[in-house]
This record gives sequence, C-alpha cells and structure tokens, in this order.
Amino acid sequence: MTSGRRAIVSSAHLADGSAPALSELEFSLTLAAAAFQRWMTRCAAAAGLALTPIEVLILHTVRHRDRPKRIADIALVLDIEDTHLVTYAVRKLERAGLIATRREGKEKLLVATEPGREFCAGYRDIRERLLAKAVSADGPDAAALSEAADLLRRVSGQYNQAARAAATL
Repeated sequence: MTSGRRAIVSSAHLADGSAPALSELEFSLTLAAAAFQRWMTRCAAAAGLALTPIEVLILHTVRHRDRPKRIADIALVLDIEDTHLVTYAVRKLERAGLIATRREGKEKLLVATEPGREFCAGYRDIRERLLAKAVSADGPDAAALSEAADLLRRVSGQYNQAARAAATL
C-alpha cells in the first residue's frame, strides 16, 4: 500500500503477509483477465463468430505474420501448459474453416485461411473503433502501456518460477 490508501484485495488473509501489494496486484489481475476474456468473446461475436477466448488467442497467434505455426509453438507462445486445450481449439477452428493444417514431414503446421484472415481483420477494426480509440483518448499512454506489459511479463516469470517450485513440494 502506498500513500496511505487502502489496497483493494479479494483475500485479506493473503494481504496481511510480507507482500500486501502482491495481493492487490493479484486481485487486479483477476479483474483484468476476466475483462479481457469477456472483451475477446464479445469482440469476436461482433465480428461475426462465437469463439472462446482461447480460440480467439490461437487464431490471432496462427495469423501472426502469416507464417505457419506448430501446435507446440502456439502452446509455448501463449504459455498454455495443457496442449490438449490447444489441440481441441485448433480442431474447432479448423472445422469452422478459419485455419487449415498441412504436413511438412512429421510436422503439422497451421495457417489462417482466407475466412480466418477476414475474421481477424474484422476483429481488428472493431478493436480499433471501440477499444484503441478509447485508450488513446483516455489513457494510459503508449509508454505506460509498455511499462505495464513489461511488468506483467516479469511478474509472469516470477509466478511461473514459483509454480515450478510449488510442484516439487
């Protein structure tokens, strides 16, 4: 807690330890994750498809730079431990005609189809109109967003390290 204000937490019993601000961050992460997932599904629906958050993330990852992706690389990039979740979502996206698979040797590679690219473009347009413009107008500015992203990447690494340590207890 800083400047005499009370932290906003959901678990006071965790906030009374050695890092009360960590509990405040965790509650904020919970709210941000829920809001981001809600945004992805609603934006996808506005773009014309009923997709889950993981399906949206996977489709955008496959579309990234229009280079073929392996399932293992998608799981790595998105930090998804259970690859069956990726495999299931990929099958749904493939059945919907948004991605296609092809083989190169033993490798199964994923690419966005034309309908997949069109969906991503529609999603981007809605995101620009409804979210990016609001953030540009009201803040935070680009530097603050980049700082927050850097902080979240560093904290993610600390949580991943702590998760590995907890798995050995």
